[in-house]
Amino acid sequence: MRKALCWLMVLLLLFGAGKPAVRAETIGADGSIEEDVDLDAEEEPGETAGPEAPESTAATEAAGQPAQASAAKEAFIEDIIALGQKLYEQADGKLQRAHYARDIYVCKNFTVYLFRQNRDKYRIGEYPDVQLRIPNNQPAAKCKPYYYGYCWEEITPEKGNPFYEAAQFLYDTKLSKEENMELALAFMRQVKRGDYFQMTAKYSHGTGAHSAIMISDYDPETDTVHWMDSNMAGKRIKGIRYGKVQFDAVKEIQWWAEAFCQKKRGATLYRLRDDLIFAEEAGK
Repeated sequence: MRKALCWLMVLLLLFGAGKPAVRAETIGADGSIEEDVDLDAEEEPGETAGPEAPESTAATEAAGQPAQASAAKEAFIEDIIALGQKLYEQADGKLQRAHYARDIYVCKNFTVYLFRQNRDKYRIGEYPDVQLRIPNNQPAAKCKPYYYGYCWEEITPEKGNPFYEAAQFLYDTKLSKEENMELALAFMRQVKRGDYFQMTAKYSHGTGAHSAIMISDYDPETDTVHWMDSNMAGKRIKGIRYGKVQFDAVKEIQWWAEAFCQKKRGATLYRLRDDLIFAEEAGK
C-alpha cells in the first residue's frame, strides 16, 4: 500500500510540474493586442483599455538603462535648458508668432527646436553613427480611444530616438475620479529635470495637446514642478496666433493633474537615455 502511494505521488509530480500558467491576449478598444495577461493573477488597478497601461518609472528605467546618467546626458539637458532661457529672455515678455506650421513658438515646435539645435553634439552610445531625432506626436487615429496629443510616435534607438517613456498616465474609466486623480498626482511626482512632457488636456488655457520641458525635479516640499514652454498662453491678433514664452514657470502638481485627469485624456513623461555620449567620442 505504501509503495502504491509513493508511485502515485511520483506520477502526480511528473504530470503536474511542467504545466504552464494559463495566458491570453488582451484586445484593446482600438483593436491592438496588448501584453499577455496571466488569467490566474489578480488584476492590477489602473489598467486601461486601448493603449497599453503605463509601466512604473522604476520598471522603465531598469530596462536597458545604466545605473548612473552619463555626463553627456547632463550636458545635453543643460544645453536645452540654456537655449530655452535664452529664447525666453530674447522674447522679453512679448508674444511670439505661433500660427504657422514652421513657427518655432508653437508648443511642440518649441521643444523640438531646442532639441534639434543641440543634438549634433551627442549620440546614443550603442548607435554612435546615427544622428539623434525626436519623435513626432502620435497621429490622432493611433491615439484612439484617447484624444490626440498624449504621446509620441514609437521610434527605436536604432533610428536615433534618445528618449524612453519614463512614466505615463491615462484616465481609466474603471476607476473613480478620485482614484484617477491619485494616479495622476503620482505620475507628476515622477518628474525629473530635463523630462519632455506631453499631454492632452482641457484647462484654463484651452483644449488639446501641449508640450513642455521640465527644468527641475519634482519638489516634494512645495508639491510643485518648474518648466519651460511656449504658447500655453497667448492670443490672436488680426487672426494670427501669438504665444507667450515661459521659463521657470511653476505650479503645484494638482494644477497639472486637473488639466489632463479627464476621460479620454492623459500625459507622458519622456526622458533622455542614460547612455548618451558626446559625438566627439564617436569621432563625429
